[in-house]
Amino acid sequence: MGDFVLINPLCSETRKTERLQAILDASLKGYSYEEIVTAEEFEKTDLRGKKLLFSISLGESGINLEYYSMLKLIRLRRDCFEGSVGGVIIDGNSELFTKSVSRELVFSANRSGCTFPGRPLVEGTRSLKNFNIRAQNFQVDNLGAYMIAGRQLVYNMLQFKPLAKKQPKILMLHASEYKTSNSLSLWEMVREHLGECDIREISIRNGKVMDCRGCPYETCRHFAEEEKCFYGGPIVEDVYPAVLDCDALVMVCPNYNDALGANLAAFINRLTALVMTHKFYDKCLFGIVVSGYSGGDLVAQQLISALNMNKTFRLPGHFSLLETANNPKEILEIEGIEKRAESFARTILKNLKNEGCGSL
Repeated sequence: MGDFVLINPLCSETRKTERLQAILDASLKGYSYEEIVTAEEFEKTDLRGKKLLFSISLGESGINLEYYSMLKLIRLRRDCFEGSVGGVIIDGNSELFTKSVSRELVFSANRSGCTFPGRPLVEGTRSLKNFNIRAQNFQVDNLGAYMIAGRQLVYNMLQFKPLAKKQPKILMLHASEYKTSNSLSLWEMVREHLGECDIREISIRNGKVMDCRGCPYETCRHFAEEEKCFYGGPIVEDVYPAVLDCDALVMVCPNYNDALGANLAAFINRLTALVMTHKFYDKCLFGIVVSGYSGGDLVAQQLISALNMNKTFRLPGHFSLLETANNPKEILEIEGIEKRAESFARTILKNLKNEGCGSL
């Protein structure tokens, strides 16, 4: 049995996969693995409880037909990755599509049980300009930085360990109004089953929450070293310390126009200063998203790309609870909602207390 399974959807045009193959050769040297290249092989293989590396060549179009055949299976088999831990290397011949395809994959795999460590994505755009900073830091060219990142991802995936907290500390952030919010009503149903946890709730609805101004790196670093930010305010005074103290962050997010609300988006942007000096690989991310009509998956993917792929929070399997409700308190009338809320609470507890989840 190998160290992991490489899920490498077949691309019939070998020329398009040459750079990705070079990255894989550098990243996988010294490891043993089983490789899956077709949807037929994928369907026949038990991938539960495994370490998984997804490796996808997109070309210029951003489309790999074999990958989409696999994606269909992932979405239809909602337990096919139960207890597994994954990472993603994705390569394109365009400046577009690598991130959107990646977060769609992570979202779908996560709904089928796959856990992802913080920063589970290594992506190569056509120009590799996305590696400019890493190349400077490592004093190599951009291709060399790409190879180093791939190697580090594989190491992080293989070394991933579940948390085991006796009394987990949970931080819930929201920007809603309790009287009318379906999202907060759903959170209250979940919270009822988290009695073993130390829970802190912070609203960033009231008060002036300034968005990130995009300070120069040196300025941001200067404030970050004191766990502060240029703008100060409640984000620095209340939210930063709570984030540092928690074991899990629960984002309660109503779906506003298929996007996070402004205050929650501002929080994520302002978190950049804290990430300068702290990493969150040992903190779990969970999301509760309620949409008035549709599009909860889009908001969940925003959380994935911003907080898991970028800000280093780990993404436990089944990290999000997505529901649809429009009128105030309508969420309370949905059939089976209490059972789904209880099940989601159990998912949170399993991942924080290591009660049979992700214990590879």
